[in-house]
Amino acid sequence: MAAARGLRAGGCYRCRRPLSSASSCSSSGSGRAAERPDSVGPGFRPPAHSHSDWIGPPDKLSNLRPIIFYVPPEESALERRLREARQEAQASNQRFWARHNRAFHQEKEEFMYSRLKAKGLEMRDESGQKATLNAEEMADFYKDFLTKNLKKHLQYNRDWYKRNFRITFLMGQVALVRALRWLRRRKKNVEQ
Repeated sequence: MAAARGLRAGGCYRCRRPLSSASSCSSSGSGRAAERPDSVGPGFRPPAHSHSDWIGPPDKLSNLRPIIFYVPPEESALERRLREARQEAQASNQRFWARHNRAFHQEKEEFMYSRLKAKGLEMRDESGQKATLNAEEMADFYKDFLTKNLKKHLQYNRDWYKRNFRITFLMGQVALVRALRWLRRRKKNVEQ
């Protein structure tokens, strides 16, 4: 599988220039464009000539970096199954962590509001700064939140392992097929 490329603000990895939605990379090359999920922010687009997976900027809700998967023109059925399994794993992780982080921030705000109200304080002090709680009080919240969501985390971990074992198995199959194909070509070249 093609190696993933890290990006800085959606730039081209060959010429290192930032790409805007209206511009494209001037580096030469051809190939099929990568699949572009809707969750990737504006300004993030791999050039059409790219033959690699690209890693985008972190998502605002989940904090995960989305991957734009390269789709080769001669993708086999097995390679397609692998890519789709990776895309499904990415989408599932995105959904879980976006939901989890949203719940975490909402419950944290509610916890802070209730504790500050119990102390007779407002959410903001006189200077407009957001009021905070000390580390021990926040530790109570973190412990309660993790305890309350333990079953969700255990289920997520089980699903994560299942998906990754499936992906690893498919990667092994793809690697084996590619190795056998390479050996056949090599044998054919030796015979000629």
